[in-house]
Formats: sequence, C-alpha cells, structure tokens
Amino acid sequence: MRFDVVTFGSAVVDVFVETGQRGKKIEYKTGSKILVDDLRFDIGGGATNCAVAFSRLGFKTGAICNVGDDNNGDDILDCLKKEGVKFLGSRVKGASGYSVILDSHGGGRTVLTYKGSGNFVSKVCDFDSKWLYYSSVLGLSLKTQIKLARKMKRRGTKLAFNPSEYLIGAPGVDELLSMSDVVVLNKEEFDLAVEKYGKGFCSGVVVVTDKDREVVAYNNQENRNQKIENRKRYFIRPHRVKVVERTGAGDAFASGFVASQIVGMSIEDGLKLGLVEGESVLGHFGAKNNLIRRKLK
Repeated sequence: MRFDVVTFGSAVVDVFVETGQRGKKIEYKTGSKILVDDLRFDIGGGATNCAVAFSRLGFKTGAICNVGDDNNGDDILDCLKKEGVKFLGSRVKGASGYSVILDSHGGGRTVLTYKGSGNFVSKVCDFDSKWLYYSSVLGLSLKTQIKLARKMKRRGTKLAFNPSEYLIGAPGVDELLSMSDVVVLNKEEFDLAVEKYGKGFCSGVVVVTDKDREVVAYNNQENRNQKIENRKRYFIRPHRVKVVERTGAGDAFASGFVASQIVGMSIEDGLKLGLVEGESVLGHFGAKNNLIRRKLK
C-alpha cells in the first residue's frame, strides 16, 4: 500500500460536557451530584483528527491506532471509513480511548483522557508513505513509533511530529525530534523541549503556536552555519475569531501546515493554511466537523 501520509497516534470518543462554569477553576465536592447544561459526542484523538484533515485536503491517507472491541471502536472505524481514511491499526480486546472535555464559558476547558488500547500498538502492517505524522502516545505505542520512524526514514519517508507536553522527556522522544522534518509545538512544549534537549533539538522546520498570540516558525536547514537564534524566522498573527470550543484546533493547525509541506508550499503559505484550518475548528464543536475541504494535491 502506498500513501501520501500516514498518521500514528490516539483514537478516542470525545464527550463535550457544558458545565456553565466561569473563571479559571472547575471545582466539585466529593459525593456531590452536579447537573450539566449539555452533552455532545464526537470522534477525536490525534491520529483520527489529523488523518481526516489530510484526507479532506486530497491526500491518500492511512491511520495507525488501536481501537477496542466496543461500540466506541465501531464508531471510530465508521468515522475513518466515511472520511476515506485507511485503518492500519488493530482491533483489540478491551476499551477504546475516551475523553471527557469539561467546557466553561469563554472557551476554557479541562480534558480528562483515558488512552485505553491506544498505548499498546505493538506491530504495524507493511506500507509505503511519503510522510508520517506522529501525535502523542505512550508506552508500547511510543516504542513502536520509534522503530517505525527508523525504518521509514531509511526509505526516504519524511516525519512530522506534534508531541504533547507530557511526552517531552519520555525515553526516545529526543530521537524522534532529531529525525523529524517538521515539529509543531505550543509555547509551553517548545520551552520544555529546549530545556530538555537544547535549541537544536530538530534539524528541520519548527513551528511554535501560542494560543491567540503570534505563531513563529523557523527552518534549521536554512543558514545552518548560523546560530539558531540568528536564523530567519517566519511569523503570522491569528485573526480575532469567536471561540466556541478549542478541542482539535491544534491538530487542525498542525495538519494544515504539514499538508503544505507535503505539496512543497513555502513556510509562509504553510502558516496561512494552518491558521485557516485551526480557526475553522475554533468556531465549532468537534475536532473534525468544520475542517476545510480543498484539493491540495
């Protein structure tokens, strides 16, 4: 099988819980019963979110993730099939991943995530792909990501990596960062990566988001003889948009930027595409519901 891009990460069912809370804290007393204003269900997780984004942009896309033998697993697989994404993972005994997203007024949220079978990907079927896109997994799945990356990089496959803060510092992540052609991080993740591995943790393109503040990107392949702090940087400022729900906006931005690099767009145009994807998700519930449809290929 030959793909343009294959994603590797989590696959979960998201339940959005509208709490009606305001402020920076959501608190509850032990033993209490709390009424919620609304419930919404959708499919989420880095592997599925980004796979759908790539597929809608016209790429032949596969997704590596484990799903359980439960109803949630059925829903995840139905979503991938409907979106034209080839499932390259495994159906295993046990529960699929699940996330509870506690939304509050003003776009704030708290996410409770159960990875389920997602951290136990032990083997991957043989395939060819121009790009791999990695989101965060732990345990056995992380070890499998590293082995697959080594194998695919020898074949000439390019690697994009979007690690969460909790993953930075885990064994082997430094190797994935050094192998990556594109790394997308938020400001907190970037600062932690620099603290753990130094400024030269990636030899490719690094993109740093900072919520509603300016997005910064730099290419370590350019002027590689200069110190990193002296290399050219690219900037884009987000637009003022109404934020309905933030879940999936980071995945949307990252997949939009990586998609631009797959087809050879400039970094400047890639930042624009990433911003269009991310902001389209901010205005709607669900990580996939408003992803753009545009044939890049």
